[in-house]
Amino acid sequence: MPTLSKAVPVTEVPAADPDSARKHFESLLEFETDCWDVHASLEATARNFIVLDVRSPTQYSAGHVGGAENLPHRLISERTLAKYDPEILFVVYCDGPHCNGADRAALQLARLGRRVKKMIGGIEGWKDDGFSLVKD
Repeated sequence: MPTLSKAVPVTEVPAADPDSARKHFESLLEFETDCWDVHASLEATARNFIVLDVRSPTQYSAGHVGGAENLPHRLISERTLAKYDPEILFVVYCDGPHCNGADRAALQLARLGRRVKKMIGGIEGWKDDGFSLVKD
């Protein structure tokens, strides 16, 4: 059993109490989803969300999540969202952890009063998890 006497980098800042940790991780899941959950949800017969690939049309054509629609983050506006049910959940993704396009898209959707989650990992996470891409 490990000893608790010496602080190491992991423990030099104490962990949150369990209730605070629960609230924190519940909160994260309100804002993010992962590639596995998106993949499983896309295979469900009833879908109550839209996956938005917020990269450029060129990147989208080169390979995207099957069922995703392309709407570059810079083009998200009331006009470009008009065709969607105002209550629909959007799941946004871009290239991956090195890209903030999904964050920008999520922020813009939220500013426009839309429900949104980010697919963490982006297209790189999708590929890392072994899921295939659709090419135009």
